Amino acid sequence: MGEQNFSDVSVDDLKPDQAQLEMSRLAGLISRANLAYHGQDRPEISDAAYDAAKRRLLALETRFPDLKLTDSPSDQVGAKPTDGFGKVAHVVRMLSLGNAFDDADVLDFDARVRNFLGLSGDAALTYTAEPKIDGLSLSLRYEKGQLIQAATRGDGTVGENVTVNARTIADIPQQIVGAPDILEVRGEVYMSHADFAALNARQSEKGEKPFANPRNAAAGSLRQLDARITAARPLRFFAYAWGEITNPLAETQFGAITQLAEFGFQSNPLTQKCHTPAELIAHYHEIEAQRATLGYDIDGVVYKVDDLTLQGRLGFRSTTPRWAIAHKFPAELAWTRLEAIDIQVGRTGALSPVARLAPVTVGGVVVSNATLHNEDYIAGRDSKGAEIRDGKDIRVGDWVQIYRAGDVIPKIKDVDLSKRPDDAVPYVFQTTCPECGSEAVREEGDAVRRCTGGMICPAQAVEKLKHFVSRGAFDIEGLGSKQVEQFYADGWVREPADIFRLKERYGQGLQQLKNREGWGEKSAENLFAAIETRRHIPLDRVIFGLGLRHVGDSSASLLARAYGTWSAFETAMTAATIGEGADWEALTAIDGVGAVMAASLVTAFHQDSERASIDRLVALLDIEPVKAAATDSPVAGKVVVFTGTLEKMTRAEAKARAETLGAKVSGSVSAKTDLLIAGPGAGSKAKKATDLGVETIDEDGWLTLIGDA
Repeated sequence: MGEQNFSDVSVDDLKPDQAQLEMSRLAGLISRANLAYHGQDRPEISDAAYDAAKRRLLALETRFPDLKLTDSPSDQVGAKPTDGFGKVAHVVRMLSLGNAFDDADVLDFDARVRNFLGLSGDAALTYTAEPKIDGLSLSLRYEKGQLIQAATRGDGTVGENVTVNARTIADIPQQIVGAPDILEVRGEVYMSHADFAALNARQSEKGEKPFANPRNAAAGSLRQLDARITAARPLRFFAYAWGEITNPLAETQFGAITQLAEFGFQSNPLTQKCHTPAELIAHYHEIEAQRATLGYDIDGVVYKVDDLTLQGRLGFRSTTPRWAIAHKFPAELAWTRLEAIDIQVGRTGALSPVARLAPVTVGGVVVSNATLHNEDYIAGRDSKGAEIRDGKDIRVGDWVQIYRAGDVIPKIKDVDLSKRPDDAVPYVFQTTCPECGSEAVREEGDAVRRCTGGMICPAQAVEKLKHFVSRGAFDIEGLGSKQVEQFYADGWVREPADIFRLKERYGQGLQQLKNREGWGEKSAENLFAAIETRRHIPLDRVIFGLGLRHVGDSSASLLARAYGTWSAFETAMTAATIGEGADWEALTAIDGVGAVMAASLVTAFHQDSERASIDRLVALLDIEPVKAAATDSPVAGKVVVFTGTLEKMTRAEAKARAETLGAKVSGSVSAKTDLLIAGPGAGSKAKKATDLGVETIDEDGWLTLIGDA
């Protein structure tokens, strides 16, 4: 039995036994997330998901205090230090901060502070507000002005000794004049956007995996066992607090930060004194508006009671100070500037507008591009003419709000018209292809404008070739996007058939593949061998590999099963006439093939240039006919959907196996779905299946059902 999940049930509606199970689930999730984020610098869940889990756990512990786990992560800070570094015990614990997520939380924070101190609502009370740097917490210990030790936060009590690495950071003084005998400076190690981009460019050049975001890059760089690697990384440091200290730096938070700056530390210039919650919130929005232009990542604004005597009176809870709170930005939203609109041409000729943005981190990922869909979307309307975004159009120079749809695809949510430049003009969509100059037309009923150049358009040709060699199509090992672009630019490969003549043309003689930069004799022979193995290819992969508009991998499988052989398929497409005749009726009668897809298929086989390209390819292939599907298997005739991560086979293998057993594999859950196979990470499809009452099993259950266990 899997782990029970009551996440959709209100805390107020949970019974004690359910609450206990939910607490256990959340504690495990948060503990794993703490280890991944603080201990391994590899976050596994988004900040929003982490914050939501922690808020729910705290709500449960408040309602059911007797059920609180003795080792609850709500009482813990960070994660235990790893074994790669020496351990450092913090004389003064390094705590985390409580969070505010909206204006009401900020008002509640102010009310709690005043209530604890016995201050009336109109009594004077000053706060500081400063950007919350998204980096790695670091403690620097100075004795008589000399830096003697640097340590990460760790679990708040014990951190990792990274002194040698910290000494390589230019922003960290090796010695300071006029400091107290003991001064423990605390702050954040981070990496600027420009340095992050340059580092990732170097990673890519060396064939190494790029970092997901500046925070991961900074944390991974500081926690290198080889300090020479840290020294080569462009790390920076902002000071914002202190731990053990023999003499106070000042009487206020703001004064102490000013003193640290005079000692030679970098302090954030956006730190400001505020006298009311309204001023705090206003400064929060001012900082939020500058987020994309700061040049480094922040994920909120920190408010602190300014008077250090009052901080002392307020003291601490188990893991957080009462005198400070972090007002977080929405995790999946950010404002940034639209710097340009570019047009990309896809394999079907679609002109797709892309927003080029000032880089900003959204949901833990650096976003510099966002989809703009089509010309209607830019103009502030949908394909039917109805307003979207209250009719606001999108112009170059605008400040736009970015969100990540489904945590994956960046999109524009809103436009701030108050910041629109005076010289911004409405965007005029192109009516010619930017790649080949051919006319770009928009057919009635189509939301997209398309290039009419076909294979004479280099963008379409290259994208079709990339699709042809992709995993779901011919899956030619060693021939990826980069190689396709290289071969096309040099005139070696212009259409799919050229790939199967590559060895014949460039395997011998003066102009050989093995003599090209980035290739050698072994790699060339491996590519030729990989191409050769794909001459023998299943029918559905051939149909999908052609890259015809509206024909996806599932549709290709339907067509392959319906016609059985290439000869039958090709004959039927050649004989069919759009909208009439027996061949057209037979094509549109296939379950899952509509008139739009059918018209695309027939059109492709009746266009002279495209048909000639297809014929040249097929002449070089040995296309496998479709084996008759089983009719006596337990899934014969059923509609099945796979979702989540499969651990014992690839998605392609699972799909192929299901189809040989007579099942129809669909990419989405509907009322027609008979069975959902859900692996780890199953999301919306699993929920929809539950709502529709669709039977759901895991991968082991699937293998048992089909007799492969």
